[in-house]
Amino acid sequence: MKYPCEVVAKYVLPSFRSLIAKELIEKHGFTQVAAAKKLGTTQAAISYYFSSKRGEKYVKLLENKPLIKSMVQDVTDKLATGTISSIEMREKLCAICSSIKTPRILDNLNTNSH
Repeated sequence: MKYPCEVVAKYVLPSFRSLIAKELIEKHGFTQVAAAKKLGTTQAAISYYFSSKRGEKYVKLLENKPLIKSMVQDVTDKLATGTISSIEMREKLCAICSSIKTPRILDNLNTNSH
């Protein structure tokens, strides 16, 4: 059994970044390079997100949760308009982590199979 923080760090946060990257590109017209810069990652990571090579199982599970969808839209809109600082982004990610670490949500993610 994995600790909640391990599950969130390994599966949930990359999936969350994937959802944000996809929305930055599809909704706001960012390039993969620009999205990577906003998320503090590489263009290669963004490419993996789009080719479903990274975290796709959890992306599907998370994108159907209203709380996550709302957080993704909020962060994406703020990243696109430049109205979120790196500190605020970190706080948002911590809030996501805290909201997801409940056993009910983690159990629904079916992460014990990894």
